Amino acid sequence: MKPFDVVIIGAGPAGSATAISCARHGLRVALIERQAFPRFRPGESLHPGIEPLLQQLGAAEQLCGRTARRFDGHWVHWDGAPRFNGFGADDRGAWQGFHLERAQLDAALLSSAAALGVEVNQPCRARRVLTQSNRVIGVETDSGCFYATCLIDASGAGCWLGRQLGLPVRHCSPPLVARYGYLQGHSATYATAAHLLADPDGWTWIAQVEPQLLHWTRLTFENNGRSASLPLALHAFPAVGPIRGADVTWRITTTAAGAGYFLVGDAANRLDPASSHGVLKALMSGMQAAQAVVDCLCKPALQIPAQAQYRHWLNAGFARDMTHLRNFYRQHPCPPSWLPAA
Repeated sequence: MKPFDVVIIGAGPAGSATAISCARHGLRVALIERQAFPRFRPGESLHPGIEPLLQQLGAAEQLCGRTARRFDGHWVHWDGAPRFNGFGADDRGAWQGFHLERAQLDAALLSSAAALGVEVNQPCRARRVLTQSNRVIGVETDSGCFYATCLIDASGAGCWLGRQLGLPVRHCSPPLVARYGYLQGHSATYATAAHLLADPDGWTWIAQVEPQLLHWTRLTFENNGRSASLPLALHAFPAVGPIRGADVTWRITTTAAGAGYFLVGDAANRLDPASSHGVLKALMSGMQAAQAVVDCLCKPALQIPAQAQYRHWLNAGFARDMTHLRNFYRQHPCPPSWLPAA
């Protein structure tokens, strides 16, 4: 196979953002995605900070138009009377997030990448990392070998490259699984804003993501193998599809950049959904990694400093978000027993 400057494993938001950003710098990019699109992922309630990033990535026009379902913030039922957490405002008015089907986000970003000349290989499964002299040089797939100056792991929570290389991972919580699903119907309570509701076992997030579709996510702090029932007000709504689960254990790969590789998105670090703006962080990590790759290729002497700077950026952001989430959970009526002392 022909060599590339960059090969990316995973075509989710982090992988596509990396591919778009690298291609715009004139790099030869290949994107490897094991699943055919559209694939199932939970619907997203997106932070308003994502919109300028989507503009930079060439996907805002498709995703943020007049048909987008907008919201100004969400209600929090936590440590006292319910309070509304707005996103803020400026001279143009209130900042607004928006609900978006994940398949739309994936398709728009992948289309932007392909339009810039990124070679998309889908479905294509990574089999084995290729190394030479302690440096990553590519990946063997079920479609052949792809060689690259830099390999980017955007495989998500599975952290494919991290497992291949045996990279150290620091776990900062016990195993956590977020359960999520959809309900058919319309609720006036959740029609204009999502709600985050605390209960003795954990919390539930509920959002009206479409006119006749409710999305819910639930996390229990202890005995996480099973999830308690949904709030009574939702029992009348019929389920749409099965209940699914996602591993949201807090963890960070401490060496998320090294000789010939970078990790982005959930492959690099992860917190549970209460930390919010997960897609925002995925896009930002992809764009940051792309800039680091460009620096490494343009000036080889900058490889080690660029890798170190990327690791520092990831670690600092993870520590900041984890501190915020720990403080938030300490205010919960029944805080997790595993939280460290303040």
